[in-house]
Amino acid sequence: MLRRSAISLAVGMCFVGAAWAAESGGLRINITSATGQPVAGATVKISSPSSLVTKTAVTEADGSVRVAGLDPASDYKVEVVAPGYSTLSAADVVVVSGQNLSLNYPLGLVGAAGSDVQRVVVTSSRLAQVDSTSATVGTILNLGVVESLPTARTYQGYLQLVPGVKPSQSGNPASKSGVNYADIAGATGTSSDNVYILDGVDVTDSNTGTFGSNINSEIIQEQQILTGGIPAEYAGGSGLVSKVITKSGGDEFHGSVNYYFQNDSLVADNKHEPGAKFSTYDAAVTLGGPIIKEKLWFFGSYQVKERDTDVADPNGVALRTVNREDKLGFGKITWQPTENDRLVASFFNDPATISGSTTATTPNNRDTRQVQGGDNYKLDYTRDMDKLRVNVYAFRHEGEVSTYAADQTTRNDILFRNPATTPTTAMRSLGGTGSALASSRNRDEVGASGEYFLETKDWGSHTFKSGFSYSKNAYVEDSLVIGADKARYTSISTANAGVTLAEHLGTGWVGTRQLVAADLPRFTTAINASPNKAFFVNLLDTNRDGTISTPEYNAYRFTSTAGNPGGQVNNYRIIETQAAPYTVEATGKTFYFQDTWTNKKLTVNAGVRAEEWVHLDSKGDESAKFKWKLAPRLSVVYDPAGDGRSKVWAFAGRYYDPVRTNMSDFAGNLTGPVLEEQVFLGDRWLTFRTRGGPKTPDALISPSTKTPFTDEFMLGYATSLGKDYTVSASYTKRKTRDILEDYDLGLYSDPTLTVATAGEGYAAPGSAYYLPYSYFGYSGKPNSNYVIGTLKGGKRDYQGVELSLTKAKRDNWQGAASYTWNDAKGNTNSDSNADFQGDWVALDPRAPNAYGPQPGNIEHQVKGYGSYFFNNGLEVSAVFNWNSGLLYSRTQAISGRNLPVMDAAYVDGGVLDTFISPNSVGSQTGPSYYTLDMRLKYVYKFTASQKVELFLDIFNVLDKQSPTAHQSLVAGSAFYKFGQPNEFVQPRRLYVGARYSF
Repeated sequence: MLRRSAISLAVGMCFVGAAWAAESGGLRINITSATGQPVAGATVKISSPSSLVTKTAVTEADGSVRVAGLDPASDYKVEVVAPGYSTLSAADVVVVSGQNLSLNYPLGLVGAAGSDVQRVVVTSSRLAQVDSTSATVGTILNLGVVESLPTARTYQGYLQLVPGVKPSQSGNPASKSGVNYADIAGATGTSSDNVYILDGVDVTDSNTGTFGSNINSEIIQEQQILTGGIPAEYAGGSGLVSKVITKSGGDEFHGSVNYYFQNDSLVADNKHEPGAKFSTYDAAVTLGGPIIKEKLWFFGSYQVKERDTDVADPNGVALRTVNREDKLGFGKITWQPTENDRLVASFFNDPATISGSTTATTPNNRDTRQVQGGDNYKLDYTRDMDKLRVNVYAFRHEGEVSTYAADQTTRNDILFRNPATTPTTAMRSLGGTGSALASSRNRDEVGASGEYFLETKDWGSHTFKSGFSYSKNAYVEDSLVIGADKARYTSISTANAGVTLAEHLGTGWVGTRQLVAADLPRFTTAINASPNKAFFVNLLDTNRDGTISTPEYNAYRFTSTAGNPGGQVNNYRIIETQAAPYTVEATGKTFYFQDTWTNKKLTVNAGVRAEEWVHLDSKGDESAKFKWKLAPRLSVVYDPAGDGRSKVWAFAGRYYDPVRTNMSDFAGNLTGPVLEEQVFLGDRWLTFRTRGGPKTPDALISPSTKTPFTDEFMLGYATSLGKDYTVSASYTKRKTRDILEDYDLGLYSDPTLTVATAGEGYAAPGSAYYLPYSYFGYSGKPNSNYVIGTLKGGKRDYQGVELSLTKAKRDNWQGAASYTWNDAKGNTNSDSNADFQGDWVALDPRAPNAYGPQPGNIEHQVKGYGSYFFNNGLEVSAVFNWNSGLLYSRTQAISGRNLPVMDAAYVDGGVLDTFISPNSVGSQTGPSYYTLDMRLKYVYKFTASQKVELFLDIFNVLDKQSPTAHQSLVAGSAFYKFGQPNEFVQPRRLYVGARYSF
């Protein structure tokens, strides 16, 4: 027997793959007599109308049985038959993917000899349950929860029910240590640290780190959100992991038809800005059932969502009507040739068209239309062999994100210096959008996984899991600069004609400048290589010493309007000299192995995850290789009473955050478009930097670049209180290191500079900020505009506490409540987004006052929801959210970014620069606010399987249009002063719907 088990284990380890290849759960069932003695040889049958198969097993000598490979559902039926005992039947048993919940059932003795066999029926066994073998922290959202609550009807919207998840308009919320702030426009509410999985397909956008696909919410069977203590089988990270499992049909035909709608007449008056006129509807059908009963099943759905919005500018002037249409298709076929074999083929797509922008500050000439979505395919085979489970799979994910300009004329952004009145958006935005972009983010993956269960006589049980996968992420782009001369301009207003370059680089400007002080050395290099060198030297070298000094550059005045679209003063433009589509790729190999060992009251999960990623440029050559990195994970769980009703746990582990394809694109565009940045000097344009193409790559991923990682340590406790309640508490400590950034080596690594002669913002050898070429793995200056590398000194630190209470559905109601404390500090917001920290020494993570409270963090959050089910078919539910306010920095607008306020230039560490002011980073707290949403639902049942449901969702019931954010710019804006509320809770709004299901 031992030899057979060893052979089976070896075979299983040959079939290893991604963690989410086969999403199933299990049950650990203990059968005892009324006096607590184990009952051996009892037959346990487990079935569900939501599952495709029925499982049968027999209890061991200790009265226990473990049943794996169960589809997630909340309506399982457990039947127990044992000679000499009453037959037991328990309903509403819950199975959760990736968990092995424990159940204990006592059996009574049958009556006197000759009497009928007695049958005990447990009318509801949906108990408050604790997975006493797992240290994973997360939330399980099944149909019974999400269909009873007022939420956005998307898997992204359901994330707001999870403790500690921060508010988000984009559907990509931050959780715990996930970054919730971007310097670009000071945006909050979008995190690029999450992992999104739909039916085993990783649909995370490999370029942006945000979700990459949509599905019909009507097809969701279970959504599991993991926020900490994640074992080696999952990628994990500083954000959350969202896993969605869809319905699969069954041996009876079931389906639904639904329709939801909303328009502006169902929305209260907006107290802060004109309310847009709109109308929207959401209609879907689903159908599932047998093709061959007990062998072959299907499930499919189709959803159409459409919204028309009338957009007006901030003054209420009508601009345009924007139409968005989403068409979401889904199909799944499951074949079960034997009880132990299953083959699943699935498809879904999510094409969407958006006719324009709904942003009120976007003028019509800068409007764009968008095309999004793509097709997704998956083939999955699972084989159960005694105690071994093997899975192999393949999938393809496609995600188009394309943008097309409405106005094809040349773009021209106008700058105004110290204007008497703030110029309008139209005055600053001449010409069209200036570009068109067609892009796709595709992922192909194959892999396999194995799970082996080993029971020993004296040393408990082991569950071995292992997996291997091969992935290829491809970013495909075709971008065009639109306009007569294929250029985009940034010009100076004629009202400011004659400003010097020094004044241009100074303060007081309205609009986004493109030139910075660090460009001056580039001017010199370009002039020296120019065939017009004599002209430029004669123009700028005022003291005639043969060289152009910084003061001479600063004294130059911009005056010419020659050839400028719009007749403004020429300053800067970027011109496309080559247009061509291109593809960059990142290929990855992932391996994991873990053992979950349970011995009586103790469970230890020890595992390791290994990843290797190779990036390819548009020529197909290797642009970077991140060799195998090991991420160990270890958890210890103790069940004090040994009854599966409580646990204490500890976890320690590492999560890697592989470099995304946006960096492959930054460093790999060698055959695509070539752009030249130019400054206007005298009567002609000077190209001072070329972006794209093989001659001077825009960037290189340096050989020494490390894979960013997050280390996590957790402690926790959970217990069931009676039959209904589960309470848990956890403490989390994380640190994120080896953060990625792009560097301008002219500022950081020039060996020819000295501390005494280096200009402002330059780190010479001997200064505290100097980084020799060897830091990046080079012996000399590489041929590129920028270098991508590990951000020296960059770090983010997090600790938090989470308290939660959950009420299982019983006595006509269910609910949950949570409190989260988040303490996040750091000296960088960079998150694979090529920000400013490697381009400006004053923003260096090692610089004074750079470390502080993390902007975008929310320190305190309270969440709660509950549903009550009346016996007459009426249901009432509510969702409550409160937070203590968003942390933000005191900022200034520079090059389209909200950067921390800085002091006048002074010397630190041998570098002269305008370093960050004290009490600038994360020093401010936005307004606290709460929201209360409700749902009224009525269910009328025609038969046991046919019913009609009527919905009325009321969001912001109290119509408290509270401020949610403050203006962070110290100089303010045209509409809001510093610290003044500038974002608000949307007015009360109703959403009406109906569904017929059978």
